[in-house]
Amino acid sequence: LTCSFLGLKGGDKALLCMPLGYIAGKMVVVRSLVAGLELIPIVPCGHPLSGMKESPTFAAMIPMQVYNSLQVPEERTVLEGIKHLIIGGGAIDDGLANELKHFPNNVWSTYGMTETLSHIALRRLNGNNASDWYTPFDQVHIRLSEEGTLVIHAPEVCAEELTTNDIAEINEKGEFRVLGIKIQIEQVEALLKPHLSTPFLITSTSDAKFGEAVVLLYEKGNEEELQALCKAALPPYWMPKRFVQIEAIPLTETGKPNRPAARI
Repeated sequence: LTCSFLGLKGGDKALLCMPLGYIAGKMVVVRSLVAGLELIPIVPCGHPLSGMKESPTFAAMIPMQVYNSLQVPEERTVLEGIKHLIIGGGAIDDGLANELKHFPNNVWSTYGMTETLSHIALRRLNGNNASDWYTPFDQVHIRLSEEGTLVIHAPEVCAEELTTNDIAEINEKGEFRVLGIKIQIEQVEALLKPHLSTPFLITSTSDAKFGEAVVLLYEKGNEEELQALCKAALPPYWMPKRFVQIEAIPLTETGKPNRPAARI
């Protein structure tokens, strides 16, 4: 589906700079086998284009590799020459997006996960067709759950529907964009409870970038130590963006968390 979407054909060169222990690396090899691409394998590193003189037709990188390549003039030149550059495995911040928006060739952000065997949709980051909306591949069907999260049905890779934690919007063209991540406050608290000795409560606050951001209210303790404990116990997207110390955690008359009173 990726090869068809990008128009990759036999003889095109594909850079393999991802570890083969992960689905992203495996799928570069699979695409090369399926489309007859000439695979260029290198040891995965932070500067995958170092020493290269010729740009491959296709490359899949993580944001850190792209960012590093932009800092070295010789590597940047090779990066700009890649006909189809797909970026996944992490968020593409505004600074990196601005660096890429004037690239002469196709730069894509991917949407997918291990369960979907790499990505199931792409969106352009540069040129006249740059967009906030992801275009699903052919034979990939999407809808929204009752809670507004994206549901994926990709029968060629998984017989069951996959319900994600991404709150999304779908337009009339069948494209989608991610508005945020659904976070269950009670689940975050349950993961933290064995690790935090101080009374605490998870709440949220308005955030210009994310809409809402996770906040940890706590009564006693060192903020840096709490940050370290949270980082060890939580997935990255559940990590509190703010830590606020208060005199007492707000409770209802029955001793349960007073969620409305706790909101920052």
